[in-house]
Amino acid sequence: MVVEDEKKVAGFLRRGLEEEGYSVDCAYDGEEALRKLRDRSYDLVILDIMLPKVDGMQVLKEMRETGIRTPVLMLTAKDAVEDVVRGLDSGADDYLTKPFAFEELLARIRALLRRREGETELRVGDLVLDVKGRKAKRGDREVELTTKEFALLEYLMRHPGRVLSREEIAEAVWGERHGDTNIVDVYINHLRKKIDQGFPTRLIHTVRGVGYSLRA
Repeated sequence: MVVEDEKKVAGFLRRGLEEEGYSVDCAYDGEEALRKLRDRSYDLVILDIMLPKVDGMQVLKEMRETGIRTPVLMLTAKDAVEDVVRGLDSGADDYLTKPFAFEELLARIRALLRRREGETELRVGDLVLDVKGRKAKRGDREVELTTKEFALLEYLMRHPGRVLSREEIAEAVWGERHGDTNIVDVYINHLRKKIDQGFPTRLIHTVRGVGYSLRA
């Protein structure tokens, strides 16, 4: 998602990123950005600091406070050292000042996405997923998962606390944009039996009429 109040700049970024194969959503103020972040998941957020309604620093703060760990690249005209430090200390993953070379932006995006994909262990409550070793464990119990069950659980754990629609899950795990999403319900039930059954605290929650959320 590109969060930029200057629509010409946002449009330029969107066109350039789409030409590189990325799917891009835009928000033009902080309130819209926060609303979209609550409604769906993103792989990366390019966030301007100077935004109407809610500034970029506050957007970043609310993201991190609510457990949204999506990588954030701050994109701003401010280049003072204190602004860079404040952005990074607030939870930003990288910082790029305007004007910038589009090629440098692409390189930073690739680096942030590689860093995220390189995470070797995910944790939600007492559930641990060893991404590299392809193993799952809840408390002291090892959890045996099929390939698709593992992919589904990994997707849920990369978006803890987020309400994910069946369509989002199907597209991410099965690559089906408009396919039958009943398969998501089937596999969620499989996961529930393996990671929730026998434990006092449920991790997988159903949001009626919307989808599912994994949270401690």
